[in-house]
Amino acid sequence: MNISFVRTADLTRAAGITFDNMRVYYQQFAPEWDVSKVFEATLELENYDIIFQQQLVGVMRLQFDDDYCVLRDLQIIDSAKNKGIGSASVNEAKRRALNAKLTTLTLRVFKSSPAVALYKRNGFVIQSEDERFFNMIAEIS
Repeated sequence: MNISFVRTADLTRAAGITFDNMRVYYQQFAPEWDVSKVFEATLELENYDIIFQQQLVGVMRLQFDDDYCVLRDLQIIDSAKNKGIGSASVNEAKRRALNAKLTTLTLRVFKSSPAVALYKRNGFVIQSEDERFFNMIAEIS
């Protein structure tokens, strides 16, 4: 599969991808959010464009802490879903965590998100939950 991950050059465009994909959640849970708020929230993260067949198809954002890596955001545009890009992206996040000498990858996902199945297929388990979110963890080696 011809997928690459390159540092995001256009953070506004990346914020737009996230906003478009997450619009239904923002409308329900954070109606004050817009592209500029997504942009601000992602400035300090490691932002990567996901390129498939030479086309931008999504964004991945990572945050590294002392003990673990957080997959803060993974967004794939609708036309590129169900092609293995999500699993490849999770594997890339795991690889980058291992390169940083970390063995734990964590994330937070809306309970109603179809991405929950993707994460479970890729070795994540639910560590805790609240009324809206699952906090998931994967041990990697």
